[in-house]
Amino acid sequence: MAAVLAAFSLSSAQGEARMATAYWKDDQARQAAGAGGFWASGHTPTLIAAFLYFDLAFMVWVLLGPLAPEIARSLMLTPAEKGLMVATPTLAGAILRVVNGLLVDRIGPKRAGAISQVIVIVGLAVAWAFGVTSFAGTLALGVVLGFAGASFAIALPLASRWYPPEHQGKAMGLAGMGNSGTVLAALFAPALAELFGWNAVLGLACIPLSIVLVVYLLMARDAPNAPPPRSLVEYMSPLRQADAWWLMGFYAVTFGGFVGLAASLPIYFTDAFGLSTVQAGYATAGCVFAGSLVRPMGGAMADAIGGVKALTGVFAVAALALVGVALAGSFTAALACFVLGMLALGTGNGAVFQLVPQRFAAEIGVMTGLVGMAGGVGGFYLASSLGLAKQMTGSFAPGFLIFAALAVAALAGLTLVKRGWRASWGTAAGVRI
Repeated sequence: MAAVLAAFSLSSAQGEARMATAYWKDDQARQAAGAGGFWASGHTPTLIAAFLYFDLAFMVWVLLGPLAPEIARSLMLTPAEKGLMVATPTLAGAILRVVNGLLVDRIGPKRAGAISQVIVIVGLAVAWAFGVTSFAGTLALGVVLGFAGASFAIALPLASRWYPPEHQGKAMGLAGMGNSGTVLAALFAPALAELFGWNAVLGLACIPLSIVLVVYLLMARDAPNAPPPRSLVEYMSPLRQADAWWLMGFYAVTFGGFVGLAASLPIYFTDAFGLSTVQAGYATAGCVFAGSLVRPMGGAMADAIGGVKALTGVFAVAALALVGVALAGSFTAALACFVLGMLALGTGNGAVFQLVPQRFAAEIGVMTGLVGMAGGVGGFYLASSLGLAKQMTGSFAPGFLIFAALAVAALAGLTLVKRGWRASWGTAAGVRI
């Protein structure tokens, strides 16, 4: 039986490789004949599969955020415990993104994505069946949900490897728009929790996840131009270069701000303005939708004017918006500042990932994991610091002001390195940075 399964797996992999290679060759022929353009330059079914996987994975990654007010009341959590609870999936996802980045280069993004999805579905089913009855239990669940957050290091290489350099921003932006899954969590989780209880939401989430897993297995294909597997030392070689650390730092601000706010806003709106859990979910969904919608636009903008120029505006606007949130005295003012900030941060997410494949094309798998990890760490810091700020000072404002200062620091760093980037690897890549 094992031999039969092994033979079937090998045959399936070879067939998939032949299909991918045939598509690739056919695509080159179309471009040579003048068919060209973004949609003709890659593999659309894989791009769709990457988006769907990313979208549902992000939905469950931040699931504890919209449920946090109900969970906190049920388990009698302190503000600091609430902050740590919603931040734990972010930190776990950050760490696991590196693991997934390595796995992608070893076994391919399609198989890595299938494994990750199965782990999340099984984990949620177990949590629903046995219940989560303690603060420690929420942290354990948060670690499992981290596998969903680590989808970033799988979905983006899965899509990116099919597309040429001049279309990287659009491809990464469209696949990365899957972070709109956070909107689904904010919209539906609070209402479902009100109807069936928050623990039941964990089981209900398994239904769309299972459907998407089947679609993913049918549609996704690994690109034929994947780099060969390398040693662990070779995988980590980008960390010896300063450019990798700069890109990680920039993403810690843009994506860290986005996901940290997505996880924390339900708590903020209920605590600061007395909104109901459902009302806070709707407000959060509006903010998150803004940031998700502009991610592909950020990639396209970076393709057109350069990622550096796009990020310059992003950091300035994000800093001003976060200061505005800290000073806001009403729900309307705070909501307007959050929407503005999310628009900037979402644009920045797309812009950073226009730059990554230009500089680290040969290490895109591991660099996606490393940069994604940095973004997760930034989100963990923001979500947990807001809880601590509330518990220590009675206000969320210090947490927002410190993160605004980080955006200013990122702007200063970008100003420092941009000339060298444009003169060296930007010229070599032949595209705007």
